Amino acid sequence: MSPTEGFTVTHRRYVPHSHAHYGGSLVDGAYGLGMFGDVATELLIRTDGDEGLFAGYSNVEFVAPVRAGDVIEATATLVRVGNRSREVDFEARVVCRSAPDRGPSAADVLDPPLVVTRARGTVVVPAPRGR
Repeated sequence: MSPTEGFTVTHRRYVPHSHAHYGGSLVDGAYGLGMFGDVATELLIRTDGDEGLFAGYSNVEFVAPVRAGDVIEATATLVRVGNRSREVDFEARVVCRSAPDRGPSAADVLDPPLVVTRARGTVVVPAPRGR
């Protein structure tokens, strides 16, 4: 498949309690950025046949907290295709959140999901062999 603007990949992951870093079971923002790296890797494999490399972020917004016990999804959407660079929009959303006030394993599906992080980043792929 060749890289096409608008192509999207989504990953979902349960946030284990071992990742709580702050009071109130808050998880650090780097957790979402790690997910963005993973979803960008799959996007590049699907569009370019290579894992590529993350060059950097031009914008990152931490919109709402991520908590241990959340199920979050991270989506990467290809927004610009250069010769070797790819600009990608990222969004992380909480789709399920624990509800400890109802019991130690209670949780709710969030409808609509809660946007927690947005970012724009640039990834690069190697030049084709023979160039």
